[in-house]
Amino acid sequence: MEHRTLARYGSVAQIFHWATALLVLAAYLYGLGGSEARIYSAARDFDRQLHETLGLCVFALVLLRVVWRMVDTRPAPPPLSRWMGLASKSVQGALYLLLFAVPLTAVAGAWLEGHPLTLLAGMQFAPPVASSHEVGAAIASLHTWLGDAIIWLAGFHALAAIFHHAVLKDGVLVSMLPRWVPLRPAKDR
Repeated sequence: MEHRTLARYGSVAQIFHWATALLVLAAYLYGLGGSEARIYSAARDFDRQLHETLGLCVFALVLLRVVWRMVDTRPAPPPLSRWMGLASKSVQGALYLLLFAVPLTAVAGAWLEGHPLTLLAGMQFAPPVASSHEVGAAIASLHTWLGDAIIWLAGFHALAAIFHHAVLKDGVLVSMLPRWVPLRPAKDR
């Protein structure tokens, strides 16, 4: 009996991957940054609501993605040196940690500062706990730092995929691309 290995992730896993990447990038671009007064000013309501909505969408999508990973079949990893395998697992673990930590620190920071979470269309979630402005401000600051960290780490992740394709000539990059993208593993060209 012939044993076939998967060359690509399934379409659902690919959709989760690319939708997460796009939502994280959009949330980052719509992140207001700056002082609390600037972030919560009436002039910034739409941007803040969009940022908060995108952040909650990231959180929900990552929850679904983790559940899907538990049941989905994935391609076997390419043969790598021990340090590259460890680096790969570490970056992937750090990305998942950040995908949860960034939205959770945003919600905790806002609520502890005494601000409701306000989504598009004006849906609000009031803080469920008494506020502690100083702690909330520290968590909001951490959220900003973690938001920058996820962008840097995702960029490193993308560069590593390009390195795999261009230098190692394996199928790592292609494995996460839809079949309609006209790119083949470099060794198949």
